[in-house]
Amino acid sequence: MSTFKKICITNRKLVSGDFTEKIGSIAKSDVSCIILREKDLNEREYEKLAQEIIPICETYGKICVLHTFTGIAKKLGHHYIHLTMNDLRRLDSSDKTFFKLIGASAHTADEAAEAEKLGADYVTISNIFETDCKKGLEGKGTDLIRAAVSACGIEVYALGGIHPDNIDECIRAGASGVCMMSEYMKD
Repeated sequence: MSTFKKICITNRKLVSGDFTEKIGSIAKSDVSCIILREKDLNEREYEKLAQEIIPICETYGKICVLHTFTGIAKKLGHHYIHLTMNDLRRLDSSDKTFFKLIGASAHTADEAAEAEKLGADYVTISNIFETDCKKGLEGKGTDLIRAAVSACGIEVYALGGIHPDNIDECIRAGASGVCMMSEYMKD
């Protein structure tokens, strides 16, 4: 099996102990980067958390990718961002120049292609399998990975219901790697 990347997407509500300790333990592992998602926080709360998490990631040589809050990333001088497609569509050219790494959440092959045209360096494509995060939403399967990989020339990461038993299936479908939340956040 070829080399692939593992990305942790955070959700502190799934962590039973101390969140910052959990991030330290994850950053010590074989993850490539950590996307600080935390969608329920307002800007001030998110900024405070980012100021705690970025140094932990840096200690272990891992990239912390901030999610959605471009203003906070710029204020902190942090050059790594992950956006929804709507946010990516609104990102201006000066912001595109500021960020060294731009990721986007895609749900179709067409969105993956659009993300590349809009300047994204990678996409997460979801949801591949059923997941507790999106109860009742049927997984789209690995054909979605194949379609996204065919539609764009940037890295495509499988997301949604990914666990150790189905990672190889995603990689065989062409994914550059996988994103996992529950596998990292839950004990």
